[in-house]
Amino acid sequence: MTEQTSPLVMFYKQGWENYQQALVKTTALLSLEQLALPIAPHHWSIRMHLAHMLDARVSWFYGWMGEEDRDLARWHEVRSSDEPAEYEAAELVAMFEKTWQVISSALDRWTSADLEQLFSPPAYLQEEEPPHTRQWIVWHVMEHEIHHGGELCLALGTYGVESFYTW
Repeated sequence: MTEQTSPLVMFYKQGWENYQQALVKTTALLSLEQLALPIAPHHWSIRMHLAHMLDARVSWFYGWMGEEDRDLARWHEVRSSDEPAEYEAAELVAMFEKTWQVISSALDRWTSADLEQLFSPPAYLQEEEPPHTRQWIVWHVMEHEIHHGGELCLALGTYGVESFYTW
């Protein structure tokens, strides 16, 4: 008997995919000037904020769980260097779409048993982070996006840009 895909994963995927589409649609419309605006006076720019959201996807899915993809590996390598990158909207959109392909594919194939798999942190985090289950990691990445998506929507609204929230 073949184990079925987890209903929990299916729950995650539909809502997250709607969120992904709205985030990509909004990001694609941002000008270079809008990307340079700060989230708040004391905070990162919108560009840096979006890159941070991507960093979390890459760190957890590629760095922790080993979801192999050359674009994720390249992003991780570039973002780990000391040189700051100034991404344009199209580059951010492309990476959101690429990371979503990796996430969506993983959510499609994982079973309930897969969600219980425990992952040790990457070597550079071993003293800071305990091991986590795949289920914990998926939820953590989602809550990270929800949190930072709220900040992003507030900032965009402050600057008169329509919010991407999916309600």
